Amino acid sequence: MANKFCFFIFGLCFLPALAMAARPVKNPFIVHGKVFCDTCRAGFETYATTYIQGAKVRVECRDSENLQVVYSIDGVTDSTGTYQIQVANDHGDQLCESVLLSSPERDCATIQPGRERARVILTNNNGIASNYRYANSMGFVKDEPLAECAQVLKQYQEDEEQL
Repeated sequence: MANKFCFFIFGLCFLPALAMAARPVKNPFIVHGKVFCDTCRAGFETYATTYIQGAKVRVECRDSENLQVVYSIDGVTDSTGTYQIQVANDHGDQLCESVLLSSPERDCATIQPGRERARVILTNNNGIASNYRYANSMGFVKDEPLAECAQVLKQYQEDEEQL
């Protein structure tokens, strides 16, 4: 009799938790970002910058203590160089980032140092009301700068001198 009672209590306690775990996520996070080709090798986006269709991107989350990857999901950019990756669950104390994987453009496939990843906060416990998260743009550099880049960069220098 005691075994049946314990089994009944076990069922009352743990079955609801199992049922909740099996349900689909109501409000997943949507990570948005852009991938560009730095056509002038300037180190930043200019008006000569192009955006890459078909670039592969990953959102990965690491344990904050041992830095092991505990979650990852891949995505691809659209015709405007924009990616939108749906991320399930709240990743609370984890360190999450969008990470560049590859570019389909052979002459713009070198990852730009410092622009290869972008931190994203994937928790609801931070005051952000929306489930949309915007990552900084990430980029590749063109093997050879475009011919018009000297003029582009000169224009940025002139703007700086006016400050």
